[in-house]
Amino acid sequence: MNRREFLQCAAILISGVSASQLGFSLSEEQQAYLANGPDYNTAAVNYFTAEQREIVAAMAEVVIPRTETPGAIDAGVPAFIELMVANWLNDEETAIFMAGLQDIETRIPLESGKPFNQLSSEEQLHIMETLEDAASDSPWYEFGNVQREYISDAPFICQVKELTIWGFFTSEEGGSQVLRYDPMPMYFDGNIPLASEDSSWSNPL
Repeated sequence: MNRREFLQCAAILISGVSASQLGFSLSEEQQAYLANGPDYNTAAVNYFTAEQREIVAAMAEVVIPRTETPGAIDAGVPAFIELMVANWLNDEETAIFMAGLQDIETRIPLESGKPFNQLSSEEQLHIMETLEDAASDSPWYEFGNVQREYISDAPFICQVKELTIWGFFTSEEGGSQVLRYDPMPMYFDGNIPLASEDSSWSNPL
């Protein structure tokens, strides 16, 4: 399986939803993997230090903040990210993530006088936008690149954003309170109008 297919399997194993709910179909290799897949418990992961865990939570919340709907922390995204780094990313991806996290952990307090998670939301956003500017030449940012293979050498900020979005929209909170939730059995209708402010549909079956 490629990295994208592994991420799809991870979402199913962790969230307990089906592939059809997440909007993709499974290959035979994915089906075989899931049939023998482990029963993951995000509460059992202890890969980050306490300080790193707080930084990851703060960064995820910048990506998807709590508004009138749940944010990343409400949806358990920080635990999802820790699980993915501990058990799903390959060695190259893990090295990039941990180097980026260590940079935030050590550099930001020297520059600002406070750790990242204690800065204001505006200061946190500015730092993450600076990371994005520095990473802007990565293929991760190619226009329309939404169904790409998982990019193993994507910069740290890209990893954080991608894992946050995966974790959030495969959670109960993201699927039922942010996406428009329809409890009826899934069927295809290619002619459902969406207003400019509407989100996509989520379906439980």
